[in-house]
Amino acid sequence: VQLQASGGGLVQAGGSLRLSCAASGRTGTMGWFRQAPGKERAFVAVISWAGGSPVYADSVKGRFTISRENAKNTVHLQMNNLNPEDTAVYYCAARSATVMTTTRRAYNYWGQGTQVTVSS
Repeated sequence: VQLQASGGGLVQAGGSLRLSCAASGRTGTMGWFRQAPGKERAFVAVISWAGGSPVYADSVKGRFTISRENAKNTVHLQMNNLNPEDTAVYYCAARSATVMTTTRRAYNYWGQGTQVTVSS
């Protein structure tokens, strides 16, 4: 399975961006991680094709929304009220299992990163 991420960019604090990730094949769960300079890659959000409520990192709850387009094997990450602490390279990830997990090493497939920069 190949993942193609898109939608990063530069935005001012308080602004919004929407990331998308298209999978070339069927997956069980898809999620987003992010890596800021000098930091480890961290969980952001995950959604399962089997249903259930998405899971979010505490730092993005209420601001980010992950959604899916079943017919297109695509997930989106709507990011609102962005702040400079959200600046990072965002990575799309997927795995075959439908059980959602926030553990990075549980994901088999990774997309290329997309840069999100939030200016103050």
